[in-house]
Amino acid sequence: MDEGRPPGSPDGDPEGVTSASDAQAGSAPAGSAPTGPDEGLPGDPGPDGHRWQRRGVALVALALLGAGVGTYALASGGEGPDRSTAGTAGTTPATTTPGTSATTAPTTGTTTPATTGTTPATTPAPGDTSGGTGMTASGMWRPTAGMSWQWQLDGGPIDMSVEADVYDVDLFATQESEIQELQGRGRRVICYFSAGSWEPYRPDAGDFPESVLGGPVEGWEDERWVDIRQLDVLQPLIAARLDLCAAKGADGAEPDWMDSYVQDTGWPITADDQLAFNHMVADLAHERGLAIGLKNNPGQAGELADTFDFVVVEQCAEFGECGEYVPFLDRDKPVFHAEYDLPTSEFCAESRRLGLSSIRKRLELDAWRETC
Repeated sequence: MDEGRPPGSPDGDPEGVTSASDAQAGSAPAGSAPTGPDEGLPGDPGPDGHRWQRRGVALVALALLGAGVGTYALASGGEGPDRSTAGTAGTTPATTTPGTSATTAPTTGTTTPATTGTTPATTPAPGDTSGGTGMTASGMWRPTAGMSWQWQLDGGPIDMSVEADVYDVDLFATQESEIQELQGRGRRVICYFSAGSWEPYRPDAGDFPESVLGGPVEGWEDERWVDIRQLDVLQPLIAARLDLCAAKGADGAEPDWMDSYVQDTGWPITADDQLAFNHMVADLAHERGLAIGLKNNPGQAGELADTFDFVVVEQCAEFGECGEYVPFLDRDKPVFHAEYDLPTSEFCAESRRLGLSSIRKRLELDAWRETC
């Protein structure tokens, strides 16, 4: 932690760098942490109260263009069991400064395993065939609840110094050598790509026929919705992306926009359409030996917890949805959770109680993070 900052304040903001939310607001000084929702930004409530759930990828688009790189309700009412004694307790948030190895460890109230960059041994959950090794019988990585994580999608060089068990990085912007270096340091690596939308700056953008492309994604006007009902068209396109993920040596994949049925896509996409698409994506990943993550989608988390290996969720504390992901935790599968606008003092206690792997990030998803 930089001297002169109060305990729990964000570290790692390079001098002179202004966050996306600061630039939008036009008033916050460089280096300041976000203080609240920015009007009109993706992530704010959308049609029917659903927020646009993917934030912080705009800088990836700019970086790639510059480089020329072509209905389940939780019976418990969303509360969930108390997992706060499962090795994730703490009272003072830890922060990481990009470009250094200095991390201020949290002050804990219980015994917490030290973070060494490798996954500590765990007791297998019921039905777990990994034997507590973190691998399935087929050799596929099996992530476990409570693993720490880092999420960097800004398109820049990956900061290798962050002490986290898992790195979630962009499929196209991240080099194979970076993935290998992270794994050499004991990290697991997840590759991010968008499954439910089309991005014109991706190198395979020309492979998507016009027949599957819809209107613009609100807040990302150069991005267009994909008709997830056309499984026969999308299957080889997503398979090719997962092939690239596997060829780079990643351990898992995070496909974005896995909840089109609650978004304003312009098509009558149903919950059953969504389940069929999500199962197809999961099957394609598993066929390639990749762990696969569900992105957001609290309404179907219970139905998909047996199929998916982890979940990446944004703003579930802000919108009161974290309890919907307890079915993953019940299966000893991690919930990788990020908040943007809430300070850690407003969500970490509940995250520890549920057993979430929670961090606070800036909208642009650069290397900065603040942990519980």
